[in-house]
Amino acid sequence: MDPRFDTIFSKPENQVFKVVFYPDRIYHAQYLNATRSPRYRYNVTEVRSEVDITLLKCEVFLDGKFISNALRIEYRAGRLVEQAREWNRFLRDELIANIDVLPQSTGPPVNATVKLHYDEWIGAYQAEIWETLEPPPTGSHDIKVLDMMGKEGSITTVPALMPVLKDLWSFQKVEASFRENDVDLPFGYKINDPAWDNDYTRTHQEPRTQDPSSDKNTIADDKYYLTFQRGWFLQANDILPVRYRNAMMDGENPERRDDNITDMRWIVQRELGGTLVYFHQVTLAPGAFEGVHQHMGSEELYYITEGEGVAYMGDGDDPTNDRFPAVDQHIFGLGVKTVRQLPVKAGNVIYTKSGGIHGIRNPAGNAQSLKFVAFGYSAS
Repeated sequence: MDPRFDTIFSKPENQVFKVVFYPDRIYHAQYLNATRSPRYRYNVTEVRSEVDITLLKCEVFLDGKFISNALRIEYRAGRLVEQAREWNRFLRDELIANIDVLPQSTGPPVNATVKLHYDEWIGAYQAEIWETLEPPPTGSHDIKVLDMMGKEGSITTVPALMPVLKDLWSFQKVEASFRENDVDLPFGYKINDPAWDNDYTRTHQEPRTQDPSSDKNTIADDKYYLTFQRGWFLQANDILPVRYRNAMMDGENPERRDDNITDMRWIVQRELGGTLVYFHQVTLAPGAFEGVHQHMGSEELYYITEGEGVAYMGDGDDPTNDRFPAVDQHIFGLGVKTVRQLPVKAGNVIYTKSGGIHGIRNPAGNAQSLKFVAFGYSAS
């Protein structure tokens, strides 16, 4: 018996975390591929999720002996389903995942293309990339699991990934995209123009220039990004802002001015898991105005940290706001609508769900900047 397996299996804290913080510390789960045979168990050392994607770093044990490290990919395909429907197709039993594993040290990413198989146990497409499919020198794989192994099996190996899988800590970042299978199953005809889920037109912001509203600051991603880094200690003021002129204002807005500049320090973006998109700090100098706009399919939360100003919220979005003045404002892309005008100061929270309207202004007569932090995320 491998002593690591015995320790993993018997630690009382693992029983606690299995229930409370599932699945970050789960060491054995019925749905992992090889556990169709009781001879196999997994130690899942780390889990990361992003929208429909879950990655698990694992150690695999056979008959109590460690045999391989593994990276498990699970993908629930909510977005790809919609992409395929535009072509009047349904997703079938197999999909393709393209992943780039970025080593912890400097060096080029390691690319892998892996076939994912639909698994009814978890309602998702999945595959496990093992470091090796070789059994121990004195043992053999269970026949119940052996038929899952191979180049296109749900348990597979990728020669290019063997070096990084030897040490699960050696890689901390993974980028991934997904597409339809090459062949439409069960009909067998070739899909010449497969649908893709590569995070669509998702971008992130970098302060490559201080010119307001420069396209140089918008970086196309084209892949999902998952990081196994466990923590960050950041100084927001050390991060240069990205500057925007007339943020969230279209050409019809009469309040547009060349000197209406909003500074945004993009503190955390692609590193966020789940459906979170960004956490940033916004600074409005006296006279600056982030235009009133509507959120569709996303939510955003503002927390005012410094200064005072005026915020706008859609009329009826929060029924308790009826006590505040009703005013007309130009809404980005929607024309003029009635909104509620709210006085805001440090400690106030503005929370806007999908369909809601908000905007914020630092009046010209104020003596200090208005600052707030914003969390934005998908509402799905």
